[in-house]
Amino acid sequence: MAQNALARERLFALRETIAKLEGKPAPALAAAEREAIASEKTGEIQERNDLGLRLPIGVSPLDEAMEGGLPLDAIIEFRAASSRDAGAASGLAMAVVTWMQKQEEDAGRSLPLLWIGDAVGALEAGRPYAPGLKDFGLKPERFFHAAPRKLEDALWLAEAAVESAAFSAVVMEVRGNPLHFGLTESRRLSLRARAARRPLFLIRQAGAEEASSAALRLRVEPAPSNLRPLPDGSKLAGSIGNPIFRLTLEKSRHPAPFSFLLEWSPHEREFLAVDKPSFTRSPGEKSAHSGAQLPASGHRSHRTQALGAFLAFERAS
Repeated sequence: MAQNALARERLFALRETIAKLEGKPAPALAAAEREAIASEKTGEIQERNDLGLRLPIGVSPLDEAMEGGLPLDAIIEFRAASSRDAGAASGLAMAVVTWMQKQEEDAGRSLPLLWIGDAVGALEAGRPYAPGLKDFGLKPERFFHAAPRKLEDALWLAEAAVESAAFSAVVMEVRGNPLHFGLTESRRLSLRARAARRPLFLIRQAGAEEASSAALRLRVEPAPSNLRPLPDGSKLAGSIGNPIFRLTLEKSRHPAPFSFLLEWSPHEREFLAVDKPSFTRSPGEKSAHSGAQLPASGHRSHRTQALGAFLAFERAS
């Protein structure tokens, strides 16, 4: 399909050159070219959906912005701009792979997951915890964790794991913007993912935007959670509800940055749309510091003294 697009582009360029030499207007050719490219893009998306190479999240606005869902034969990057947001990026990646596991179970498949940790990132964000994974909805028995000491080893492991197609997905953590993980390494991993039809989820902790072969890049930030809902529809006072992520599409075919609030339900193992974050408290609930945080000072003048001239040292003469 890429060769057909290249041939069509050359054909339109040749026709436009001939039209210019003959003195004829070429807006119709340009319009036809745009229509052909748009038609090819739609056909490519439909073909990827038919092959099961896209994972719909289940939330219509986000799926439409991602042209049908997350691509399952490419690199998807979850970027945390600062270290304090690393937990949100890891949480979103875990929620996505849990959602994948649920879809595979419904289809009668049960491939494991490989999580490649980062030695430096583990000092800041910690490592996956089996009981916590289970509470989050993930199956620990289908979770493999690797902790390479060097980035080169992590890249080799990620490339081999994706190429083997033995895992439903490979998750790789990267701290910052390392020099040895640039566009060349990203391109090589992207080609492996495309050939094996397996996704590689890249978690970038405290990293800046940079050129890569990722088909999709999402900036992930934590958002306030609602109170935990009870079966009767009421809210449990003093509790913390499901995790909510604030997502921003930084790299996609969407014409402009797209922000969205997404909630993950560990019990149901599904994503939910959030209209706006909730800052309301339950009746009778007060802030932890509702009064003055510091006592009033005593035995001091009620007026501020006038400032004069002060010297750090006495005059030498």
